Amino acid sequence: MAMNSADLVFVTPHSRSARRGDPEFYRGDDYRIEESIGHLLKKLRVQMERAIDREMAELDLTGVQWGPLLLLHFGYGENAADLARAACVDTGAMTRMLDRLEKKSLVRRARCRKDRRVVRLELTDEGRRLCRDIPYNLSRVLNSMLRGFTAEEVETFKGLARRMLANAEAR
Repeated sequence: MAMNSADLVFVTPHSRSARRGDPEFYRGDDYRIEESIGHLLKKLRVQMERAIDREMAELDLTGVQWGPLLLLHFGYGENAADLARAACVDTGAMTRMLDRLEKKSLVRRARCRKDRRVVRLELTDEGRRLCRDIPYNLSRVLNSMLRGFTAEEVETFKGLARRMLANAEAR
């Protein structure tokens, strides 16, 4: 759905609901939480996480354990700090999660041969096997939640989400 400048409502000089130059889609004097994109996205995220938890149970994984495995699998990092940054969590939480995954024999810590202070993470054979299955489980959840959408609507939704993220990251 294309927008033009006539579709936007821009802030007046005295608005308390938006910063100068920002559109004013929401107003503080008429704010309805059930219409908030933030509220809707939060509810969507909670429902998605619940569905992923159910789907991952067949792999004996919790909803949050699959993330570090796939991040390692797809090369988003090789240590706890890298994975924490990629997952947007603190390093302590990631380290605790990696401890649990190590106890399940899905990841192992290996000292770097060139610098023994550096600890690298690697998937075990079982971890690699799970990483081949996890995308199918995630795809089932997403496909179920996107029931009734067209391919064009899915691409539009992703594009809009990327634009919102870019706006948020630019602040």
